[in-house]
Amino acid sequence: MAPASAQEKFHTIDDIYNLPEGSRAELIDGQIYYMAPPSRRHQDILSFLHLAIGNYIANNNGECKVYPAPFAVFLFADDSKYLEPDISVICDKGKLDDRGCKGSPDWVIEIVSPASRPMDYYTKLSLYRSAGVREYWIVDPMKQTVLVYDMEHDSAPAIYSFADNIKANIYDDLWIDFRKLNL
Repeated sequence: MAPASAQEKFHTIDDIYNLPEGSRAELIDGQIYYMAPPSRRHQDILSFLHLAIGNYIANNNGECKVYPAPFAVFLFADDSKYLEPDISVICDKGKLDDRGCKGSPDWVIEIVSPASRPMDYYTKLSLYRSAGVREYWIVDPMKQTVLVYDMEHDSAPAIYSFADNIKANIYDDLWIDFRKLNL
């Protein structure tokens, strides 16, 4: 993702909402970052994770809601950080309104693409940590790895492969078996 222009124009949330139909972008501190359309592989992983998490919540009568991208997340009250995580899990329904999520989701998953690599590994990690996201997963299809940040317990990140069964830390008994991911 690259800034909209090098002219350093300060953008607001109104600029995001005034983008042409079908455009996807995120807003971080006045800069717009456009997103390329996702690959089929990206969408396969997104669908796999959304189904696994959604089925777990439904089968356990859970209170949390899971949303795949595009889904608006306003990390802070000033609307200076508008993101569209690949997967957002929100357990406090008071954060939800018709526009999306006001505040930090409990669990965020980003699926890395070549253009989003620095954003997902560095910028968003810092933003999600400072906003109070409890858990952050970085799923990297090229490396076939999953980095799990248990930010609620300030643990060092755990590194897994697509051959692992990975526990979601915000739940007592949710495991996602990446061996079942059919790419």
